[in-house]
Amino acid sequence: MIEISNFDHIGIRISDRDESVSFYKLLGFEMIADGGFDQGHPLVMLHPSGININLLGPATAKPGENILMDEKPKYPGITHLAMKVKDADATEKFVTANGIAITGRRDFRGTKTIFIRDPDRNVLELVGPGPSVAELIAEQVHG
Repeated sequence: MIEISNFDHIGIRISDRDESVSFYKLLGFEMIADGGFDQGHPLVMLHPSGININLLGPATAKPGENILMDEKPKYPGITHLAMKVKDADATEKFVTANGIAITGRRDFRGTKTIFIRDPDRNVLELVGPGPSVAELIAEQVHG
């Protein structure tokens, strides 16, 4: 077994640098390094929670589309990024007030979750306080 302590970063391929940076800044991420986006190096953004994303690009095939979630064939790959939020209701109000469409919602026995999309239709799941979705699913499956 490998002793993993945490994620280091998440890489997200994007089409439009300015549009994606603005979107992630709105969510609270701050640019901490620009390695040369046009040369294929990442834009490194850090959230006060410690979540680090690397925006890579520019995308050259089907910009603005999500092949993993929006195509009929189901391709392998990471389909979404789920992040815990401290207040589900405040998060939903913030998202709505800033014109971000909610593309799905669930309530797992009191753990409210909403789904949004970034400018390239990458899915972000915003999970409210309470047990993790993984714990709730495992509990449901195993009784």
